[in-house]
Amino acid sequence: MYRNQTKEIAIGSVKIGGDNPVAIQSMTNTKTEDAEATIEQILKLEAAGCEIIRCAVPTMEAAAALREIKKQIHIPLVADIHFDYRLAIAAIENGADKIRINPGNIGSEERVRAVVDKAKEYGVPIRVGVNSGSLEKHILEKYKGVTAEGIVESALDKVRMIEDMGYDNLVVSIKSSDVLMCVKAHKLIAKQCPYPLHVGITESGTVYSGNVKSSVGLGIILYEGIGNTIRVSLTGDPAEEIRTAKLILRTLGLRRGGIEVVSCPTCGRTKIDLIGLANEVEKMVADIPLDIKVAVMGCVVNGPGEAREADIGIAGGIGEGLLIKKGEIVKKVREEELLGTLREELLNWNNNSRK
Repeated sequence: MYRNQTKEIAIGSVKIGGDNPVAIQSMTNTKTEDAEATIEQILKLEAAGCEIIRCAVPTMEAAAALREIKKQIHIPLVADIHFDYRLAIAAIENGADKIRINPGNIGSEERVRAVVDKAKEYGVPIRVGVNSGSLEKHILEKYKGVTAEGIVESALDKVRMIEDMGYDNLVVSIKSSDVLMCVKAHKLIAKQCPYPLHVGITESGTVYSGNVKSSVGLGIILYEGIGNTIRVSLTGDPAEEIRTAKLILRTLGLRRGGIEVVSCPTCGRTKIDLIGLANEVEKMVADIPLDIKVAVMGCVVNGPGEAREADIGIAGGIGEGLLIKKGEIVKKVREEELLGTLREELLNWNNNSRK
């Protein structure tokens, strides 16, 4: 796989590239200048499973706030910089564990060099980011518009510029809101780039449409063996990004841990509020540290059979339901007791499993 062949890069306490697992990132949507609000959001994202967090740094006040933010969080902090090279320098000096820049909008080569020299001084990796909407005029003219080939050429040009300045502590990201273009670009760059790749579908949309586009795009890219760290970009609560990222990685077998909930789509045999029950189960298991599969089935006709591959499950009937373990019916309980019965079994899972 391409991801195992990339250079290992340390972002604070988290290593990406090489044989390290794919890391989950998100980005705050608070004003970074408001350190208190930003810290509060980051701590919530940590609890949800975020492993690397990025903050926008549009002002010197935001760069200065990174120092206080860094003191109170527990995951690596990435500074997102555009246009002003001085903000990148200030962010590094205030404790950023990595900086994200697009050398194309930082300005002259001298300004890029100033950022590289500061990163080199502090040992801070640089994420070279190129989006489909930020391609240079000569690239657009060469490829007659935005193409996967143009995105890759633009990114590699910038990587070579920084390498020529004597620095190779790099992470590369190429993003597009066009899913298939993004997939093609990653397949092209993975063959040419020795650095870890940060993968995401940019501007993917709201929680609903963004989850679909991100799952399709990231799923294809990750399945191809490409990508060392990911972000699901959503217009909404960043915690949703973490939940989706974890599920994508688990679905692809790239991450273990946490309870996987499977549920049937309901049909005319369903006699209980399965939709509500499944949602309640998903919420309930979020904080239970088990690596098992839980099935929520709508009827007692097919429930035991459909839940056979799950470790434990419940299946509804008329005013009652079954508790099922490994496809075997354990007991029958009233409908209103199903959720509580399942929770009790999960909380005592390790003890019960040893019996």
